[in-house]
Amino acid sequence: MLQLFKKDLIFLHAPSVYDFRKDTIMFGPISDVVPSSPTFEMYPVGITSIAETLEQSGFNVQIINMAYRMLRDEHYDPEKVIASLKPLAFGIDLHWLPHVHGSIELAKICKKYHPDVPVIFGGLSASYYHEELISFPFADFVVRGDSTEEPVLQLMRSLRYGLPFDKIPNLTWKREDGSAVINPLTHVPENIDYVSVPCYSYVVRSVFKYANLHNTVPYLDWLKYPITALLTARGCTQNCSICGGSQFAYKHICNRDKPAYRSPASLIEDIRLIQKLGQAPIFVLHDIRQAGQEYVDEFFSLLKKENIKNELVIELFWDAGDEYFAKIADAVPKFSLEMTLETHIESIRTMNGKFACSNEKVEQTIASAFKYGCRKIDIFFMTGIPKQSYTQAVEAIDYCRHLLEKFDGDKRLALFIAPLAPFLDPGCLAFEYPEKYGYKKLCHTLMDHYHALTKPSWKHILSYETDSMTRDEIVRSTYDAALRLNALKYEYNLIDRETYEQIEFRVKNAQSIIDEIDKVLEIQDNEQKQKELKQLKNRVEQLNRHTICGKDELKWPISQRFSNIFSLTSVFIRLFFTEMRLFYNRTKILFWQKMRPVK
Repeated sequence: MLQLFKKDLIFLHAPSVYDFRKDTIMFGPISDVVPSSPTFEMYPVGITSIAETLEQSGFNVQIINMAYRMLRDEHYDPEKVIASLKPLAFGIDLHWLPHVHGSIELAKICKKYHPDVPVIFGGLSASYYHEELISFPFADFVVRGDSTEEPVLQLMRSLRYGLPFDKIPNLTWKREDGSAVINPLTHVPENIDYVSVPCYSYVVRSVFKYANLHNTVPYLDWLKYPITALLTARGCTQNCSICGGSQFAYKHICNRDKPAYRSPASLIEDIRLIQKLGQAPIFVLHDIRQAGQEYVDEFFSLLKKENIKNELVIELFWDAGDEYFAKIADAVPKFSLEMTLETHIESIRTMNGKFACSNEKVEQTIASAFKYGCRKIDIFFMTGIPKQSYTQAVEAIDYCRHLLEKFDGDKRLALFIAPLAPFLDPGCLAFEYPEKYGYKKLCHTLMDHYHALTKPSWKHILSYETDSMTRDEIVRSTYDAALRLNALKYEYNLIDRETYEQIEFRVKNAQSIIDEIDKVLEIQDNEQKQKELKQLKNRVEQLNRHTICGKDELKWPISQRFSNIFSLTSVFIRLFFTEMRLFYNRTKILFWQKMRPVK
């Protein structure tokens, strides 16, 4: 009977740096324009779809967001928690490279207490570095590619029933003698309608199944601001040179020639569930225009019939006009946009592949969106991009002024600038051909990045310099541009005086602490060096979030976080019966397993 409740696979999501609560690390603004903190506690959405696939096939799967738990509670002991677990296997995501230190350390802890329990790695970064990763004693399997639900299912069946691993697609594994085997990466599905991504039904069910809300919370402020997301595709049609999710990177890492899309109908099904859970904004990941006009028309036509109340946040990968925004405005009552321009220099945008159009077309896009009632447009600029000089980085703020002048200081314009940090994405064009794109790589291997994350400031964590800027200049241009943008926002009443003064104070103090850390690093005596760094810890922690923009600037207004009790109850009842069905399936599987003749 206990076998019915045994946890077969436990996913552990690691903090960026395992000892972030002890070490003095000035992460700076590397996470200021994403929902999570510098701990990068937001786990990749793909692990929820893997979990759902396994559960539908008779496995019990739990997600434990170690990063969130450690961030929320300074007394939370991940080592003690891992020691108490007894799964068939551990799964550790290494999707984004900034998690490499924490992921490796969690894997070591798993092996320390459970030497015979296999550790499975997955994610884009794990896929890229699979040969290096499998050489370590704490890694037993690496599941490669962007759609690993089926390979992980086959692997878990092999572990449960003692079957061979040699026929499992996308798998890198070890023989008993420790030698590595690389199975072909052949599981590359052409569409991803077979599962929801993220799978919110699994997440809600798991909260009740394991009687623990905090294990699956995606980021620190989520309960106060429960934004949701829909993944529309795996892969991309765009070839941005610094993006690890570009067309080139997906081909190089995942053997994917073209994106795999979720159908409009499957997206609508997820939106129905999200709307029953609450009225927070829904972030539609990727530009849906990648899939073609027919796909766009079908999605908005179906969406219009739903009469949703949630605000839709739409990504734009290139310019758009009246026809597109009219469709959006006709389908939903509220929408906002996200545009990553990276730079106002048209030639750099063209070379980099991001918004490769004129500034005039950018401005026409903004004007058209406002015309059709767009509530907010987030526009992101970056420092540290290919061929960008210090002057060009800072002059992006002059273009921000131009936009505010052109649109009469419209408060719907939300302007941001942030560094390309901490790492160049492995597999992107700039990582593979650094000289062509003007980069000098300072980190090459997985362990290079692991050790970089332990450096005491983000300047020294940066994995690159460019032929136009040193690491010092990248840091200085980021802070100088942030100060100018902060002043510009205050001038146009986009932020209040309190926010302006806070950002001014934080940026100037961050610049000062970066210099102080540099001086400490010159100390030859390591014991004295560590002592000096420890004395800076409290000041550093106060500046590791919201350094270059206000904490609420990225948020969209929410009238009601969660739905009423009747709507939530209907969802919970439906998911309860789903769990009962899965419980019955597990009972049958275990029964037939016991009936199998012993060989």
